[in-house]
Amino acid sequence: MVFLELFVMLLVILIAAEVFTNALEHLGEKLGISEGVTGSLFAAIGTALPETSVPLLALLAGTQNAATNEEIGVGAILGAPLMLATLSICLMAVSVWKRRGTHGHLRPERSGLMRDLNFFIIAFSFAAIAMYVPHTMVAVRYALGFCMVMIYFVYVMMTINASKALVEDGHATEAEGDMFLCKAGLPNNMIVVVTQLALGLVLLVAGAKGFIGGVEEASHLLGISALLLSLLIIPIATELPEKVNSILWIRKGKDTLAFGNITGAMVFQGTLLPAIGIMLTPWVPRKEVLLGIVLTLAATIWLRYLVAKGGLRVWHLLVNGAIYVTYLLLVLS
Repeated sequence: MVFLELFVMLLVILIAAEVFTNALEHLGEKLGISEGVTGSLFAAIGTALPETSVPLLALLAGTQNAATNEEIGVGAILGAPLMLATLSICLMAVSVWKRRGTHGHLRPERSGLMRDLNFFIIAFSFAAIAMYVPHTMVAVRYALGFCMVMIYFVYVMMTINASKALVEDGHATEAEGDMFLCKAGLPNNMIVVVTQLALGLVLLVAGAKGFIGGVEEASHLLGISALLLSLLIIPIATELPEKVNSILWIRKGKDTLAFGNITGAMVFQGTLLPAIGIMLTPWVPRKEVLLGIVLTLAATIWLRYLVAKGGLRVWHLLVNGAIYVTYLLLVLS
């Protein structure tokens, strides 16, 4: 029964992602902002709400077992960037493999993508360093957490400031098709756009909340720790919005939105969520955790190298998928 519940929650998240993406394109078009802002900020933050809510709910109002709550929290925090930097990036490339070919080009707007990757690498490195700060050094831990919050603030400011030039350069957000609520007879105005966005977000959070309920029971049934289950299973559900949104966008040829949705979510989850983990959990370098951080950084640095080199092709991102498979083999062996 628990696995049926998890499957139903996956379907809820899938539907919510489509509703949210549809409204988000219309919001970006009405505001006259760039695809970079729409993908890296609006879409990334909105679809990151499920994975944000999972560790917060686990740590603040989870099960009666505090240790299990902490394991779920840490696993959800670190499993999300791992999933995005490896499997999500790979699936996005696979979705256009047949259409563009193995050596086909992927053409996201370069400056925004480089900014996302640079900020993530810096912030996630801080998260790794924090694991070696003793629990007795509370002030240092809180200072690191504060620094990571400020890193995200600076990132948001830089992304917004770059929007105007990108719009003038032809990277404005353009919506395709009518909004779902408009198909039901409602007018296409800002109130309806916000209403559909809110509906999508409510469904996303509801799906994530329902998913938490089955994690502890599923870990007992499968005979694995809540930490490992959270690292591997929770991100599949909570990162599904980013994967689905990006696949929808890249198949429409909107490479900037597709990449920005994933890398923007990586920055969000590589700054604010680890800051929560550093301050509210033991945050120690257990094998599964440390290996996940190392491989997440490796996948991100590989992607940054490709973007800097200027030749991003479909087959390049299959390497990111191989890194995720490597992680599975190492932690499950």
